[in-house]
Amino acid sequence: MVTIAVTAEGPDEPRVAVSPETVKKLLALGAKVRVQSGAGLRSRFSDDTLKAQGAEIAASAAEALAGADILLKVRRPSSDEVKQLKPGAFVAALLDPFDKAALEPLAGTGASLFSMEFVPRISRAQSMDVLSSQANLAGYKAVVDAASLFGQALPMMMTAAGTVPAAKTFIMGVGVAGLQAIATARRLGAVVSATDVRPATKEQVQSLGAKFVAVEDEEFKQAQTAAGYAKPMSPEYQAKQAELVANHIKAQDIVITTALIPGRPAPRLITRAMVESMKPGSVIVDLAAERGGNCEATVPGQTVEVGGVKIVGPLNLAGTVPVNASSLYAKNLYAFLELFFDKKDKSFKVNWDDEIIKGTLVAKDGRIVHPNLVPQSAA
Repeated sequence: MVTIAVTAEGPDEPRVAVSPETVKKLLALGAKVRVQSGAGLRSRFSDDTLKAQGAEIAASAAEALAGADILLKVRRPSSDEVKQLKPGAFVAALLDPFDKAALEPLAGTGASLFSMEFVPRISRAQSMDVLSSQANLAGYKAVVDAASLFGQALPMMMTAAGTVPAAKTFIMGVGVAGLQAIATARRLGAVVSATDVRPATKEQVQSLGAKFVAVEDEEFKQAQTAAGYAKPMSPEYQAKQAELVANHIKAQDIVITTALIPGRPAPRLITRAMVESMKPGSVIVDLAAERGGNCEATVPGQTVEVGGVKIVGPLNLAGTVPVNASSLYAKNLYAFLELFFDKKDKSFKVNWDDEIIKGTLVAKDGRIVHPNLVPQSAA
């Protein structure tokens, strides 16, 4: 029987890689689930709740890991953790794969490493799309946090004493996080506008009742990769877009930035001059803070103030709603692990040619193997 280990995350990560619901489902696949005591507490999954669904509760991380076949984590585990698993064990986590200096020692353990960031964007893999499930929560929480910092009401209110104007909210980057931010800001009654360099997003923005703001030239019409990501834009386009944004941003009360390109520093969308042009009391929440930030004034992990404008640089916004984030992440992992099991005879079978397994595999047999991480000739 395959043993799946789940250990507690570090002090900065409140999420956990399993939920009571997925414990039950993993057991139904034919696996045994061993969870370190207390691993789920910050997500309100008590040992007793997990145990009631069939999990074994291990007193320590070492006990949970000893001889396990699979390790499920939120963040990248240490090499020491992986070495306690069975030789050639499988690890599935958010491995931050472009940090090769940290990935190489992990690959050297000989474990098969699966990076959940690399789940292919195909319809069959939607239930495993960790980036989307977590970004959705981050987009929601960004607006809620901004509203609490703003110090004014978001919706227009008609009162006998006069009218409270609606707050103007601008969303930069219309992926999963951006769309959820638009929807949340609209629900709270703000006047919402949004921008993105991908032409397909215009219709999505307008369907949510927001105004679309972008330089719509020929380059804009070609600005999306086959995988659905934004392409890096030319300096000429960036200059035109920056001018348009600079004029628009002056009148905004809340700005949420969400623009990220995998494996690259976050594109710089808001200059210090743009921040200084905003009204005192305005709020910027920068969801790209982990990659350096979309705003020039962002300090990752801190809230700073420039000319009365608050700039928030959260490092793990989905983790601030850990109950929901862990539940969704655990479901993503379960959907992924289903690929490794034959449901008829409840056996562990790996089809290394499956495009999802191949797409997420970053290291095997002591080597980094993912084509995005090694030179094409070596791959």
